[in-house]
Amino acid sequence: QVQLVETGGGLVQPGGSLRLSCAASGMSFSIYAMGWYRQAPGKERELVASITSGGGTNYADNVKGRATISRDNAKNTVYLQMNSLKAEDTAVYYCNAKRAMHAYWGQGTQVTVSS
Repeated sequence: QVQLVETGGGLVQPGGSLRLSCAASGMSFSIYAMGWYRQAPGKERELVASITSGGGTNYADNVKGRATISRDNAKNTVYLQMNSLKAEDTAVYYCNAKRAMHAYWGQGTQVTVSS
């Protein structure tokens, strides 16, 4: 079965950086569009960034210039590099894999930005 496992979350100070990783298994990773979403307490889940199977990227306006999504098809892994982190980036970050009518989610990793 498809599994998406996120790692790399934690506590980081404002202005700091972190890199999230999502390791996929049980799927033909390279043909899937991959995305990172986040959900803060009391808010809806929102797209942070996505990358197509061909490498095209898309970013939410509130992370443009601070986030970079990338993928390594040889490692079946998608990454999210976040810089200049702000308190409002605090959320559970989820990995998503999508192709046609199929979509899969990871269990999420908590990112807390606080001094």
